[in-house]
Amino acid sequence: MVTLSTDILPKDKPRYLMGVGFAIDLVVCVALGCDMFDCVFPTRTARFGSALVDSGQLNLKQQKFAKDFRPIDADCPCFTCQGYTRAYLHTIVTHEDNACTLVSIHNVAYQMGLMRRIRDAIKEDRYPDFVRSFIRTYYSSKPVPEWVKDALSSVNVSID
Repeated sequence: MVTLSTDILPKDKPRYLMGVGFAIDLVVCVALGCDMFDCVFPTRTARFGSALVDSGQLNLKQQKFAKDFRPIDADCPCFTCQGYTRAYLHTIVTHEDNACTLVSIHNVAYQMGLMRRIRDAIKEDRYPDFVRSFIRTYYSSKPVPEWVKDALSSVNVSID
């Protein structure tokens, strides 16, 4: 549906796609010609204790984060990553309302950073390489779904 829509929309106008928020969807839909996105996903998933990272999501409710004193993402400049550890967030994620706010701050910062990296890759004429690198990280422990391969192949981006 995305390709069908972008194929008939004017090439010289922004293309808005509503309701798409997973990182892999953003990466693929930019390749398919979408420019702008709007979705509740980064804040909604934060309410359930999930933090967004290039490899997918960290469920901060999991016990494995109880003694993990790293930030959500060491490379993230957001307020949450600069001041709070995974262990702290794990402790408060099911008990305190501010946990949702802290994880939301990170998730929105993550998506803004992802879109900045996408924009830079496009401007520097290296988007296919960015896509391949992102997919290697995102699917490092599982196979790349056929829909991702097919969608990217339709715009001449090979991930193999």
